[in-house]
Amino acid sequence: MKGFYTGILALVLAGGCQAKEPPTQVVYRFDDHRYLELKGWDCEGELWYTDTKRGIHTEPASQFYRIFTKRFIHPSEKYIAITNWGADGFIVSKDYGQTWSDALYSPSGNEPNGDNHGPYEDVLSFTVINDQGFLQTKHRLYMSSRPFDDPRVLPGGSGIHYELPDGVKGDITPQFPGPAWGLDYITKEALVNDTAKYHTNYQDLPDKVPEVKGYTGWDHMRCDMDAGRK
Repeated sequence: MKGFYTGILALVLAGGCQAKEPPTQVVYRFDDHRYLELKGWDCEGELWYTDTKRGIHTEPASQFYRIFTKRFIHPSEKYIAITNWGADGFIVSKDYGQTWSDALYSPSGNEPNGDNHGPYEDVLSFTVINDQGFLQTKHRLYMSSRPFDDPRVLPGGSGIHYELPDGVKGDITPQFPGPAWGLDYITKEALVNDTAKYHTNYQDLPDKVPEVKGYTGWDHMRCDMDAGRK
């Protein structure tokens, strides 16, 4: 009987009763050759990045991605940063979208209550320009470092010696350099009490989101909840 039921199942599958393939839709366009696609039901699923000029097609998120619904402006090409519905972290690429890694908020508390990031309802916009990311909230500006690593903490570098106002001295070494550029988001308020401020790529950071001119991409992500059901 086992073989009989196996045969029936095969006939059912062959007859077209398989689960329907999840829909794929473009949810963001950076420009005329770069875009993001979401594959999944109810605007949640796999996230794919495509650059037709460079021949890049990669998968920043393999499942559970939900679109970021606030203002999103992204003219930057080398450094690509994407956040999600909760804006609780970032998926970033530093090589035009060929490879991806996670970026988080800095370890020190950025919010007055000690949290690392504000609630989603406080988020106003996310802008990625000149290979830097800027998440603006009602009360804070979170940003990644300037787009290079301090050569003193790269392999073979001299390291960074520092002395705190209370007299405590320390060294940041190439063996323990801290986060690489673009892989953490911090506020200038929190940077005051963070040794990252001694890195050259955390110095002279702006006080506001840089102005974006001539941007032709979308200013929000878009997603049809009914995709695949029509």
